[in-house]
Amino acid sequence: MTSRRRIAVAMSGGVDSSVAAALLRDAGEDAFGLMLRLSGEDAGPANRCCAPADVAAARQVAGQLDFPFYVVDAREAFEQSVISPFLSGYAQGLTPNPCIECNRSIRWGVLLEHALAFGATHLATGHYARVEHLDGGHILRTGLDARKDQSYVLHVLTQSHLAHAIFPLGELTKEQVRAHARDPRLPVADRHESQDLCFVDGDYRAFLAARGVAPNPGPILGLEGEHLGQHSGLAHYTLGQRQGLGIASRQALYVVEKDRARNALIVGRREQVGRQRFDLAHVNWIAGAPPAPTFEAHAQVRYHAVRLRARVECRADARAAVELEATQPDVAPGQSAVFFAGDICLGGGIIQP
Repeated sequence: MTSRRRIAVAMSGGVDSSVAAALLRDAGEDAFGLMLRLSGEDAGPANRCCAPADVAAARQVAGQLDFPFYVVDAREAFEQSVISPFLSGYAQGLTPNPCIECNRSIRWGVLLEHALAFGATHLATGHYARVEHLDGGHILRTGLDARKDQSYVLHVLTQSHLAHAIFPLGELTKEQVRAHARDPRLPVADRHESQDLCFVDGDYRAFLAARGVAPNPGPILGLEGEHLGQHSGLAHYTLGQRQGLGIASRQALYVVEKDRARNALIVGRREQVGRQRFDLAHVNWIAGAPPAPTFEAHAQVRYHAVRLRARVECRADARAAVELEATQPDVAPGQSAVFFAGDICLGGGIIQP
C-alpha cells in the first residue's frame, strides 16, 4: 500500500501560488504552505521580496484553505547565493539572471530542504511547467500556456528535484488561473505577479550603486576602434541597446560587446549585433547526462527569446559549445541558454564571454 503524499506549497502571496494551493486543497491533498523570507521588514520599498503585505496575503489564503502556514528564513542564503552573484556578475560586465540561481539554490535548495524536514514528500510551486514521473526518471515539460511557460528558469532542476516536484498550473492557461483566483476563498485575484528582479524596485542601476558596484566610466568604441564617446559604466548597458548611448552618429548604433579588458563599450550597426556561436559553463542536464555527445535541439538564450535550432557539442567539466542556425541578438554572457526537444526541457548552462 502506497503512503499518502504530503505536499508543501511554496507561497508568495501572489495569484499563481495561491491558485496552486487551492487546486491541491480541492483535490483533497494533504498540504501546507511555506513562504520564503528573503529580506528584512525594514528593507524599504526598494526590495519587493516577501513584503509584510505578501506574508499577510499568503497567510490569509492558507487560513481560508484551512491548512498550516510557515515562514522560512532564507535571508542569509539569498544574500549569498543570489544577490552577491548578481552584484559580482554586473561588476564583471555580465548580465546575470538571478531568478535561475534562486530556483537552483533557494527554492529547490533551501525551501525543499525545509519542506522535507517538515515531513513533506513533495514541493509544489506556481510555475507554468509540467513534470512527468516515469519508472526510468522524471521529465520536465513546458507549460501548456506557451505565453507563460517557465520551464526556461527551471532548467537547473535535477532528477532528485523533479522526484519531489508538483506544478499544479502546468496544464492551465493564465486566463484559467485568473478565473480560479476569483474564488471567494482567494483574496488575491488582483494582486501582483512575480517579478524577474523581485529584490529591485525600479532601476537596477541604482540598486547596484547602493550595494557598492560603483560605475566605472570608459570609452565607447566602434568595431574598428574609433573613439565615439564615453560610457558611464559597463553595468549600465545591455547588448543590443540603442537608446541612451549618448553618442552622435549619422546611422543607428547598437551595443555589440562589453570589452572588460579595455573597459570599453563596443557599438556597431544592427546587423553586427549578436552571436551565432558561443560556449556554456555550469551546464545542467535534467536527465543526468546529455542526449548524446553532439546533438541538435532548439535553444532559448533568454527568458522570452525565440527558440532557434542549434547544434550542441558537449565537453568535459559541465561545459558545451553551441552553434545556432542563425545569429541571435540576445546572446548575453551571464544569461542562460536552455535546450528543448519538442516540449521537453533538456537542460542548459551559462553563456560565456
